[in-house]
Amino acid sequence: MALRSSSTLLRSSTLFHQNTQFTYASSRTFVSIQLPKSASPTCTHESHADMVHSSPRFSKRKLNLTLLLTTFLWCQGGSLPNVHDALLLAQELELLRYTDFKDGFTLLRPSSWTKVDKAGATVLFQEANMGSNNIGVVVSPVRLASLGEFGSPQFVADKLLQAERRKESTTEAELITAAERSGEGGLQIYEFEYKVDSTRGGMKRIFSAAFVASKKLYLLNIAHSDKPESPLDLHKRIILEKVLHSFDAAA
Repeated sequence: MALRSSSTLLRSSTLFHQNTQFTYASSRTFVSIQLPKSASPTCTHESHADMVHSSPRFSKRKLNLTLLLTTFLWCQGGSLPNVHDALLLAQELELLRYTDFKDGFTLLRPSSWTKVDKAGATVLFQEANMGSNNIGVVVSPVRLASLGEFGSPQFVADKLLQAERRKESTTEAELITAAERSGEGGLQIYEFEYKVDSTRGGMKRIFSAAFVASKKLYLLNIAHSDKPESPLDLHKRIILEKVLHSFDAAA
């Protein structure tokens, strides 16, 4: 039973970062940005029309956020940044709540990322013009009643990295963190962060979260490029960590 569950977890964990690139960043957060809460937690599935209507608008609030970010970046870098880049950052800081009541999970996702179809994925969001940067969820049946029955966060992390290292294209796989938090109703949720260097995509960063509910395994994978010449920046990391920590069972 544990072996079968392990196979399900490892297959799911590799679905989103095949031929993709992830990010490694060692810098720590030194600024706190308050992100908006969901305006409506009742969305089940977003159609193409929903995506169009929920896309960011250049509102007064967003203009203020853009100006604030521009000022902050100017102070940090010593030179005035491109206002267009600051606007794009402001758009990505607009996180929307996505809830799938059918499969029973919820998470935040950047409003500028689009929903796409992919075989094997329950839901997948991709960054515009950067499909290798994505957020995906896989839901699979298991015989476990809780994730703790499978093993500790460190045990699961070791299994994930073993699977990565067995790939011919992998040259390096390193665990950054393995942790546990409580979700809806005290649900046991594991979170992982690790980096992978591959001949097929270069340096990658993976943020992952998993939980078991109603005899189903829920796995979130967040993939982002992290090449030495274009590492994951602090602001994007804040966004992705918000997504990671928002993953939970639907109430």
